[in-house]
Formats: sequence, structure tokens, C-alpha cells
Amino acid sequence: MSRLCCEDDGMSIAIQDTYAEDFSHCYGCGCLNPHGYQVKTYSSGKTTFTEHVAGPNDLGGGAFAYGGLIASVIDCHSAGSAAIFWMQSNGRAIGAETAPRFVTARLEVDYVKPTPIGPLRMVGALEEIGERKVIVTTDLEAGGEVTARGRAVLVKV
Repeated sequence: MSRLCCEDDGMSIAIQDTYAEDFSHCYGCGCLNPHGYQVKTYSSGKTTFTEHVAGPNDLGGGAFAYGGLIASVIDCHSAGSAAIFWMQSNGRAIGAETAPRFVTARLEVDYVKPTPIGPLRMVGALEEIGERKVIVTTDLEAGGEVTARGRAVLVKV
């Protein structure tokens, strides 16, 4: 399998770099969308993680990130996490084949406190998995504090 966007950064393979080309243009996580957020989701054992930097174009007011950015990166991280968890549960190695693509059926975001502009980290956990449906919970952290929590129901395309 050829990876479309993978750069050798010394980390494990980002699941988004193993999506098929027709699913690689997403504004949030598409590695073929030069104007998007370029969210990259990695496996970390029983959890997943993503790092993203909220910049000046992501302001919602004051020095805080726009709520739509927060929902968007949680959404894309959750979809990537669903693919990782599904592959792991089906005995498939990440990077050995094109990853399955999941779309969001439901997304809930709780804004715990204002999220400052700057580095963000998301940690995803598997809540439930079925043949086609995966439920992922995600904590979004800024400065080591959880500022938002997401719960996504995702369906395999």
C-alpha cells in the first residue's frame, strides 16, 4: 500500500495518511487539502492522540479558540480514532492497507472552559465498537487542562 501523505517524522503512522485518495480532501483531516487543518491521529495503545495548534485565524473572541474549530478537530480526531479502533479490533495493522473511512452520525461537544489559542492535544478512547458503528470519546486539552469533551458516533462507509 502506498501512503499518500505520510512524512517520516519518527512517529507511528497517522491513520489519515492511509485513507484512500477520494477520502483525503476533508477540511479537517484531509492530507490532500492544503488549506485544511491537517489533523493527524495516532494510536497510543488503548487510546489515540492528535496535536493541533490553534492560531490567530481560529479566534472566537479574546484569546480563545472558536467553538467551531474545537468541534471540527474533535470530529476529525474521532473519525480517525474510529478507524484505528476498528482496525485493531479486526486484527489489521495500521499502514499495511488502506484504512476504512468513518463518517459522523452524531457529535456531542461539551465546552468545559474557554480554550486558549495555542497548542491543543486530543486524546481519544473507545466507548463501543460494532461491525459498522464505533463510539469514541475525546478529551481536548490546552495547557494540560481539559477544555472540551466530545462524544462521536461514527459509521463505517
